[in-house]
Amino acid sequence: MAANSANDGFVVFDRVQKSYDGEILVVKDLNLNIAKGEFLTMLGPSGSGKTTCLMMLAGFETATHGDILLGGKPINNIPPHKRGIGMVFQNYALFPHMTVGENLAFPLEVRGMSKSDRDAKVMRALDMVQMGEFAGRRPAQLSGGQQQRIALARALVFDAELVLMDEPLGALDKQLREHMQFEIKHIHENLGITVVYVTHDQSEALTMSDRIAVFNDGVIQQLAPPEDLYERPENAFVAQFIGENNTLTGTVSEVTGDVAHVKFDNGQAGQALAVNCGGAGNRTTLSIRPERVTLSDAGSETGVTAEVLELIYLGDHIRCRMDVHGNEDFVVKVPNAAGHAMLKEGDKTNISWETEDCRALDG
Repeated sequence: MAANSANDGFVVFDRVQKSYDGEILVVKDLNLNIAKGEFLTMLGPSGSGKTTCLMMLAGFETATHGDILLGGKPINNIPPHKRGIGMVFQNYALFPHMTVGENLAFPLEVRGMSKSDRDAKVMRALDMVQMGEFAGRRPAQLSGGQQQRIALARALVFDAELVLMDEPLGALDKQLREHMQFEIKHIHENLGITVVYVTHDQSEALTMSDRIAVFNDGVIQQLAPPEDLYERPENAFVAQFIGENNTLTGTVSEVTGDVAHVKFDNGQAGQALAVNCGGAGNRTTLSIRPERVTLSDAGSETGVTAEVLELIYLGDHIRCRMDVHGNEDFVVKVPNAAGHAMLKEGDKTNISWETEDCRALDG
């Protein structure tokens, strides 16, 4: 990505680097523009640099190199409490000795707001998260989900244009987490605020985001809307990290137009879109989603041979785990329709795919 000028986005990271020891870069030359009103998620495994980026934006970490701009103005030297940014943490960070209302009023009091204005803003923020009747309770009297709503309300109470969220739903159970995902998304849409969200949960990122920045080793591997990341990954890391994915390795025999012809290690051949595989002689990883693979008769001339290892009935489809060229975790989602019930473990079959559904990526 090219370096960005200050007027390209509401939040701008311009050639930002971060090192804790002066040698190893945790964030490497980051250029990122976030539009006003956007919901952008930083997604990646532990240690990929996503949380460090969020902490530099919040002001809790200092960039080793480069500039961070908010609304066109550099904020590198502005302390956290003067940046006007709302923050939501996984551990809620509520004051236990204060009531819910006092927790929300605290950032307003620090800003010198009158009591009547504080009270009005506190009630408005509590109503946004359906917690209006809990103003007099203390955090210890609330469930985890209720505490997370209060933490969210506190980030919204002073009309921050930018809200940062660091794994905010990580401590909640699955059902409540999914409910809160939609709630946060609806609040974002209703208020038009800019949200920068950090998570390692790719389904959470797909559900909530306008765009997702996939981090690995301090670098954004791909920045795109959720559908593009899933359907059109640009490298093998993104393909594996976003959604369920099958891989097959081989050598590119030739590239004609946008189609890569690949020879697998057992001598069979296949083809895929040539996305990021170089030319003839290069090793490549073919990437294909389980729902895009079809089964055909073992004797058919098209496709690749496979052996059925495991069948799991899941109602609308059968999850079929197969051995394909030594990859024993190759999964095919077989629609639960007539004919497929005859599959048995140990069966030999062929698998095939449409060329446009399979991507030839870096080896």
